[in-house]
Amino acid sequence: MTSEARRDPQNDNLLTPENSVFLLIDYQPVQIDSVSSVPRGELLDHIEETVKLMNLYKVPTVLSTVNVGTHRNQDTIPRLRSLLPDNVSYDRTTINAWEDVEFKQAVKATGRKKLIIAGLWTEACLAFPTLDALKEGYEVFPVVDAVGGTSTVAHEIALRRIEQAGAQLTSIAQLACELQRDWNRSETAGDYVQLMAEGGMFQNF
Repeated sequence: MTSEARRDPQNDNLLTPENSVFLLIDYQPVQIDSVSSVPRGELLDHIEETVKLMNLYKVPTVLSTVNVGTHRNQDTIPRLRSLLPDNVSYDRTTINAWEDVEFKQAVKATGRKKLIIAGLWTEACLAFPTLDALKEGYEVFPVVDAVGGTSTVAHEIALRRIEQAGAQLTSIAQLACELQRDWNRSETAGDYVQLMAEGGMFQNF
């Protein structure tokens, strides 16, 4: 059992901790309360698991909210904000985060072209920046089991639209396997198994 030498992690065609950045957009009370395409408890568990996964592999996170500064909305929910205590939150008035100057600059400043993305709702705050980033040459990987829309139809149609535009849909389990890649990477393997078990995977592992 001999693993190949690790590929250049910055130029790997698959996702690696070194070539990707995570965009976390608008996990705020109003948006969460209006999601109906997935049970909200399940949604919250899945997005928390996704953030923990990004933290485990040290994938940088660009965090954004909408209308906190205008006092029309509350901040990112505490169970997620507590996992990102040192992250700047880029607050905006634009529905499309890609049309906010500071947010877009923060993404570009990472120098990474593979965007892992989760946003509420699927049909707006996930779809619009995905479509724009694709046009600008980024690869975009929406985490489909950590997002939701105002209805099942709205969620599913939005996923179809962005997939047809070139988005590469992924799931939490696939994302975890892609970032870990080899059991010989012992510095993260144990925490990887624990995190997946907490999410209901590897129950009999």
